[in-house]
Amino acid sequence: MVNESIEEAAELVQRVAALDIGKASLVACVRVPHDTNPGKRRQETRTFATTTSSLLGLRDWLVCQGVTRCVMEATSTYWKPPFYLLEDDIECWVVNARDVKNVPGRPKTDRLDAVWLCKLAERGMLRPSFVPPPWQRELRDLCRYRRTLIRERTREKQRAEKLMEDTQIKLSSVISDMFGVSGRQMLEALIAGQRDPKVLADMARGSMRAKISVLREALTGHFRDHHGYLLRMMLERIDALSAQIHQLDARIDQALLPFAHQVAQLDEIPGVGRTGAQEIIAEIGLDMERFPTAGHLVSWAKFAPKAKQSAGRNKSSSTGKGNPWIGGTLGEAAMAASRTKTFLGSRYRRVAKRRGKKRALVALGNSILTITYHLLSDPHAHFADLGADYHDRLTPERRKRQLIRELERLSGRKVTLQQAA
Repeated sequence: MVNESIEEAAELVQRVAALDIGKASLVACVRVPHDTNPGKRRQETRTFATTTSSLLGLRDWLVCQGVTRCVMEATSTYWKPPFYLLEDDIECWVVNARDVKNVPGRPKTDRLDAVWLCKLAERGMLRPSFVPPPWQRELRDLCRYRRTLIRERTREKQRAEKLMEDTQIKLSSVISDMFGVSGRQMLEALIAGQRDPKVLADMARGSMRAKISVLREALTGHFRDHHGYLLRMMLERIDALSAQIHQLDARIDQALLPFAHQVAQLDEIPGVGRTGAQEIIAEIGLDMERFPTAGHLVSWAKFAPKAKQSAGRNKSSSTGKGNPWIGGTLGEAAMAASRTKTFLGSRYRRVAKRRGKKRALVALGNSILTITYHLLSDPHAHFADLGADYHDRLTPERRKRQLIRELERLSGRKVTLQQAA
């Protein structure tokens, strides 16, 4: 039995409002102290359109009521216009819909949902979600759109590769990048009408010329004008996407000029790189005071397993679904770091041996995010690699036992150690 004495101050927000937001309209509920009956509460609900003029009217009404906190659910992207118009005058909270579920059995209407949300906010039973400041929101839009365009360009390259497979041209099986200098020149020649595999293979440059005989076999197929027409459109789309990505790179670099030091700090982490550092800053920001510890940041990003206990036993559980953008960035950084001879690479290999590759990547993302927290918390901090042999130096006895078990597994015999002469 656990006997604890806990003192919790009942938080009652005196003047609070809640919004139930839809695409075309929203319902606002306000709860404030009663004008004539002390100790009583006055409640009022109104419906507003989501046009700019109506939202300005909503802001004026809430300001006149003296509302100090306005709470709304994160409904698609419909919460953004009211939030952006109100955030300068009123403390706005965006809450997770999972935390404000209505009581089963009660009628569900927009008005009742707004009233229920307002009552929860009034009693301090909600917690706000992280909404970045305006500069970070703009940076997020740029970085997320760049990642979207990179994905689209990758899909278009895959379509072109499938088209080449349809023509029995096995170029991607011989060269690593079919859209590099040599590969692109061969594709352009195919579109222009060149079909001789010897002429096409002779366009190889650099170290690729050692593969000319293999290239001749790979470039022998049945490429027709029909394929050339489609390939031309695909290459033009790839070039257009590449140009837009370069424009976004320049715009993001310009936006991050005041934070060049923080970008350089994160760039030092193995596997992150400059692009990864920009995306991490766009997603988590620079103010680490909003996260009490590094564990809070890791938990927010859903790179830490949730606690799950039943009948006194701890059960395995997943990390949950978090921000897919920070998840994609950390996943790529973890995969790159896993191939390095660093502490992070060693950590990946140690965890993968026991728990599998997928869990090892999540563990590595956890470590990268923890390092990021400490670097951004201290402007003078720099990344220092502990070394791939860190754990071996830290616990030599444990390393000795691991090697003995490995040798016993391979030999099928019992291994004992003797003191050397």
